[in-house]
Amino acid sequence: MDIDMAKVRREQIRWILVLALNHARPYGAQESVLLGAVQGLYTDATPLEIRRELGYLEDRCMVELTKAPYGPWSAELTRLGVDIAEYTVDCNPGIARPAKYW
Repeated sequence: MDIDMAKVRREQIRWILVLALNHARPYGAQESVLLGAVQGLYTDATPLEIRRELGYLEDRCMVELTKAPYGPWSAELTRLGVDIAEYTVDCNPGIARPAKYW
């Protein structure tokens, strides 16, 4: 069985973003802070990669993005994003949320 490492990376980055934004509540965070959080695991992560995965999370209604036309983005978790982070709802495929063990 072949492992798609690009898929694993994308899904783990999404989970890191959800966790980072959960810790930033109720204020949210700018993309530079989120990039730093992701670079704790993936040192080669790029701002474009962060924006792409934030866009994915926005499409799934898990984050609300504020996109400055010529500046940084900022993000906040929605109610669904908080519920995913707190394990109160099921997490559909696409995010590498670990299984609940407690």
